Amino acid sequence: MADLNQLSVAVIGGGIGGASAALSLLARGADVRIYEQASQLAEVGAGIQISPNASRILYALGLEHELGAIGVRPQAVEYRRWQDGRLIARYPMGEAVERAFNAPYFHLHRAEFLDMLVRALPAERILLGRRCVAIDRQAPRPVVRFVDGSEIEADLVVGADGIHSAVRSALFGPEAPVYSGAVAYRALVPAEKIAALDLEVISTTWFGPGRHLVAYYVAGRRFLNVVACVRQPEWTSESWTEACSPDEVRAAYEGWNGTVRGLVEAIEQTFKWGLFHRPPLPRWSEGAVTLLGDSCHAMLPYMAQGAAQAVEDGAALAACLAQEADIPAALALYEDLRRARTARVQQMSLVNADMFQLPDGPEQDCRDGRLAAASRPPLGDWLYAHDASSTDVRAPGVRPPQAQ
Repeated sequence: MADLNQLSVAVIGGGIGGASAALSLLARGADVRIYEQASQLAEVGAGIQISPNASRILYALGLEHELGAIGVRPQAVEYRRWQDGRLIARYPMGEAVERAFNAPYFHLHRAEFLDMLVRALPAERILLGRRCVAIDRQAPRPVVRFVDGSEIEADLVVGADGIHSAVRSALFGPEAPVYSGAVAYRALVPAEKIAALDLEVISTTWFGPGRHLVAYYVAGRRFLNVVACVRQPEWTSESWTEACSPDEVRAAYEGWNGTVRGLVEAIEQTFKWGLFHRPPLPRWSEGAVTLLGDSCHAMLPYMAQGAAQAVEDGAALAACLAQEADIPAALALYEDLRRARTARVQQMSLVNADMFQLPDGPEQDCRDGRLAAASRPPLGDWLYAHDASSTDVRAPGVRPPQAQ
């Protein structure tokens, strides 16, 4: 790897995107510090999917053993009908994915995944309780100011502070995220509570009118991650997540097939999330300040690519900085590599939001037939084979398929 010669980088935000970007930058020789507003780095108790386009990056960073220790490798992906559980389509995963893309597909517990990334970082490079409130871009190097009155300067500032990014607002002004018209109920069910359902180690999505449900094992198969997405016209809570009664989930899936009913009956605690996203930005950078992950391309969860795309961002940013000595030129290359690809994934997620929840009828029949005829998840090759460390803007997987 090319050495960044101790380029000083301030990463604002210590979540999955910020931590993985810091690892990619450190591997290239950058002098990186993470500034996180929370008093401790933590993630919610929910599942996350890391596909081969991201796992190969993490393997290259030396995390192969750690990922294998905490991850579950699904053997297949299934789509099923809501009322009777009838199989629509099944795609092989596991070894088939590893052979095809030279990297595995993992299901993980979000908190375990973030803990793994944080453990790989030197402790002195993570500074907690540092909430960014302003960025001065007029100085020779950008200056980040924090709520406690302190400030730092760096050669490069990277906003990895999520959908409500302060760095994004500092660059481009405030803009509210877009409510999608749907909520997600998220729960972790102890495996022993649903043992009688005899579930395979796969990912299953049950499609139904106005709602769908996804389930897969995480945390060494100790828990089943359940995500139940339901259309809801408005989101009035001040928070984007709130605790709710499991009875609310059970009522939403009244009349569904026995397996889904068994899953929702086993839920003891659940959280309700408003699903928000943002439209693609025309640019991500100003001077020596840029964005990655949800800060610039917050997406709906219907492609299971939010974390994977953030991991890709970090690897691509590090590669561009290693190739271009001039920071604005490196950031221009970074955007050329990333904006079209992430915008395409955002669009695919929006399409799936409707496709997963079609009312029963001719359009649903057409969807089911199309999925049954495919041998792999649609556009899986474009997603999973991509090498985010390549700086060739002509490479497959950079531009959307129709633009190549």
